[in-house]
Amino acid sequence: MTSLQDYIRDIPDFPQPGVLFRDISPLLRDRFDLALSAMSALLTREEWNSIDAIAGIEARGFILAAGLASHHGKGFVPIRKEGKLPPPVIRASYQLEYGSSSLEVRRDHGRLLIVDDVLATGGTMRAAADLSIQAGYQVSALIALIDLRLAPAFEWQGMRVRSVVEY
Repeated sequence: MTSLQDYIRDIPDFPQPGVLFRDISPLLRDRFDLALSAMSALLTREEWNSIDAIAGIEARGFILAAGLASHHGKGFVPIRKEGKLPPPVIRASYQLEYGSSSLEVRRDHGRLLIVDDVLATGGTMRAAADLSIQAGYQVSALIALIDLRLAPAFEWQGMRVRSVVEY
């Protein structure tokens, strides 16, 4: 029996020397349905019922969040890189493990699940959650397909990021 991890490629020194990139492209191509099922199982039925929309963090988080939103009959909220959404937007800058970036989202409200492909140091997830609160949302849960376990167990306001694959 194969696991989701069998469909994730390791790409050394990408996007820069010293970084090991986890490529989920083969997983999306060959076992997308299995990935969505496994991510769906991270939340209880009651938690899914309490969520109004699912936010995906650009870019690969979009794919997973949109699939989950469709599967569960929820709305989709894009959390995009700076300059990709028309104004007005709320913006937050943050540090990555190998640089810095900014995210933007449009103001709205409701209970939100935030989804990303990979949790590394937690900087992107923290920025997305903080930004969502500033934009008027209530963050109900945080999930990632992969947790690289690069930092001690990441938490945001007492919430841990739930993940399917851990390295």
